[in-house]
Amino acid sequence: MKLTTKLTTAFVVLLSAWSVNAQTSDSANERRMSLNEVAVAHDAKGVAALEGTLRTTALNGSPDSPVTNVQVIVKNTSGISYAFVSGLLTFYDAGGVRCGEAIFKADSLAADESFETDTPGLRIRCQAATWRIVATNLVPRTAPSPSGPAIAINYVITIDGEAHPIQLDRPMVLTVGERRRTIVVRTAR
Repeated sequence: MKLTTKLTTAFVVLLSAWSVNAQTSDSANERRMSLNEVAVAHDAKGVAALEGTLRTTALNGSPDSPVTNVQVIVKNTSGISYAFVSGLLTFYDAGGVRCGEAIFKADSLAADESFETDTPGLRIRCQAATWRIVATNLVPRTAPSPSGPAIAINYVITIDGEAHPIQLDRPMVLTVGERRRTIVVRTAR
């Protein structure tokens, strides 16, 4: 495999790992709450990132007549502005059996900002008693914004054991064989 192909592959893996920033399965951070309580979603480090509040609390579904839409307010409590946020809402009956699940998402969510959303694809097939919220993607916004400074994130790409720092919008020049290659990392527009 050519060194440029290895470099490109390593770079794609690096960016993929960065964009999938908030996937956690720690059950202590995924507590079930009663329908009238605020549920908290944590980031990959276990820090509270989002709060969810149900606007619809009468969730009396059945297998023959499921609840298909719920309004929820999601608030960014992390202090970090996000370019993209997504997650899951899960509903349980009084016995703790899962009986419904829905996704939510938002583009560009500032710190301390809230958004109201519905739940496409939801089918609650029970009388829901508890629920939880889980953040599946928390992609930080790295460009400067009018609401505050940019978030400093340090990136390093390692090629054959040699570490190269990466800065957004700054060229990185590498020698591959006898040729010099210039790589520039930018945010998607």
